[in-house]
Amino acid sequence: MNAKNGLFVLFGLLVVIGAAGATPPTSALQAALSELCRGLNSLVPIAAMLMILLASVIYSTGQMMGAETRARANVWATSCLTGALIGILISVIAPAVLQTISGRAIVC
Repeated sequence: MNAKNGLFVLFGLLVVIGAAGATPPTSALQAALSELCRGLNSLVPIAAMLMILLASVIYSTGQMMGAETRARANVWATSCLTGALIGILISVIAPAVLQTISGRAIVC
């Protein structure tokens, strides 16, 4: 087991131990989690849309270039689309995760 895996195990144990003795969140924590949820729901979908547009521009520009540049443009466009998909998933899953963390309903 290398040091990196050891740190992951240690972090996991700290999370489990911390969750075992967790107390209900304070109103300040509840407000912070709600604000985080609102921020994610307002920023991440816009960033995902821009990444999709960027992917289309990169792909179409790459099609006018030579074979090597076209291949690189395809990889870059695919990476942009993957990032956009991950962003959309984060925006969909984040409210449920934040609600689980807080133990109460999160207002997004």
